[in-house]
Amino acid sequence: MAFGAHAHLRRREFALVFHRWPWGPGGAITLGNVILHTGDSLDSPCVTYAHRAGHGDEPDIQLADHERAHVYQYMVLGPLFLPLYLLCGGVSVRNRFERAADRYAQSGRGWWPWTK
Repeated sequence: MAFGAHAHLRRREFALVFHRWPWGPGGAITLGNVILHTGDSLDSPCVTYAHRAGHGDEPDIQLADHERAHVYQYMVLGPLFLPLYLLCGGVSVRNRFERAADRYAQSGRGWWPWTK
């Protein structure tokens, strides 16, 4: 694929993952059952949005777990996911979708954005 990107089916994430995707400063984005990832493996540690924003010192989470939560959110909300995600603040610690994905990555529970 372009610029060395390659696709890989991740059954645990219920997604087709494109690794080494040549966009942005780094990380991953989930669009339905497709994850675009700039790195080599989703099985890598990353910091939570709250930690990155300086709202506390939280342990690292696994990127795969965080993105799996977004796949679940997309599976339930379908085409409503993106407008709701953007209405909730986009890529930000304030976004309930991101906080829920971090919560799920930390505990294995709570991927739904309207639960505490």
